[in-house]
Amino acid sequence: MKAIVVGAGFAGLAAALRLRKAGLEVTVLEQFDQPGGKAIGWEGVPTGPTVLTLPEIPRQILGAFGQELAGLKPVSPLTRYAWPDGRVFAPELELGATLAQLSAQEARDYRRLLDQARTMYEGARETFIFSQPPQVFRLLQYGLREGVKAHPLQPLSALVQSGPYLTPFFLRFATYLGANPYRAPAVLHNIAWVELGLGVFHLPGGMRALAQQLYELARAQGVQFLFGHRVLQMQRLPGRVGALQTDQGWHSADLYVSAADRHFTLGWLGLPVPQEALGVSGFAVLMKLSEAVPLGHFIYFSADYRAEWNQIAAGRWPQDPTLYLHTDGDTAFLLVNAPPLPPGTSSPPESQAYAAHLLQKLAQLHPLPIRAWQALSPVDYSRTAYRGALYGRAPHGLLGALRPGWAVAGLWNLVQVGGTVHPGGGVPLSMLSGWNGAGWLLSRASRQRGGVA
Repeated sequence: MKAIVVGAGFAGLAAALRLRKAGLEVTVLEQFDQPGGKAIGWEGVPTGPTVLTLPEIPRQILGAFGQELAGLKPVSPLTRYAWPDGRVFAPELELGATLAQLSAQEARDYRRLLDQARTMYEGARETFIFSQPPQVFRLLQYGLREGVKAHPLQPLSALVQSGPYLTPFFLRFATYLGANPYRAPAVLHNIAWVELGLGVFHLPGGMRALAQQLYELARAQGVQFLFGHRVLQMQRLPGRVGALQTDQGWHSADLYVSAADRHFTLGWLGLPVPQEALGVSGFAVLMKLSEAVPLGHFIYFSADYRAEWNQIAAGRWPQDPTLYLHTDGDTAFLLVNAPPLPPGTSSPPESQAYAAHLLQKLAQLHPLPIRAWQALSPVDYSRTAYRGALYGRAPHGLLGALRPGWAVAGLWNLVQVGGTVHPGGGVPLSMLSGWNGAGWLLSRASRQRGGVA
């Protein structure tokens, strides 16, 4: 059997490996000239941080081929948080060292909220992360067993109320799934446990190095890669995809995996693209430094976190945004949250001016020896994400927290994987989506063909 995978990001690479391990002839089509998706970077500067959560996911995938995830080391402090009034908080892996930085009331709140995050994560992980997209019966089981603990009728902003410092600290984790934290359901609080409880790990070379390792492994296994191939459409036949057209010509296979944004896949199929609220985009500045600086992760909160998110909700780039800064040797990466693009938007003329504004703010908070920089606006992100929304549909409201499933319009030989569907965004979950989604497609194909997959 032959399979085509669209996209050589983390989900596409994992899916290609799973299909190849099952003995299929696999071809990966990628619009860029190299693998890695959003992690490709700019002239050696990583597009994003060099840290990883849930390392057991890439370890298990690599381990299936006898490889290891080399050089991984735990990071502590996890991140250094700073507020405009000078308050600093740097949580450690060791709980006692973390609590020692807090007042007595803050320490009680931190313990309570950390325990709640752990309860939510451990209650949800088998249903919403490490399994297939949950069906109604599985959701009912979860609701009966764990539903009350997830505070289904409470917004996240109410759950994590804990004073002027810890409240925005705990709210921010919901942005990892693209949520406006003031519109997010309480269940997204489980994300805090992944970082604060399970830890953050530094990988030499960052996510680009991980993508390269997966790519080289896939090639060694016999996966074919065709770079510079942009998908134009998918031929939709009754119950299946018949062929796929790129700007280089037509391709056909028995099975198809789209590791592109779900909205793009629907458009290629000629299906309606849902007019739904989208999660946030980002605005980044990638920097080359004239001298090496230590590895570090920093959050500089805005003076008014709620006002910042009100601006984003109104479609405006915040003028006093919260800054995320990652430094590693002679590179640095700056990121702020931004609204997704309005339909039909071309490159905003203020991109370079906004980047300069962010760098000016950074210079006041964290001076760096910058010798060159490159901006990434929501327009740039829109090449891999519909309207630049990094995680697809906004996870707002109780049902909004559920990610779309892998099936597409009853087409038995197509699976949708990646950060815009189950189980969610970020490197480890995207890899898990690709690996498990490809396995699900193999099972469907086996049933459809009477056991031939």
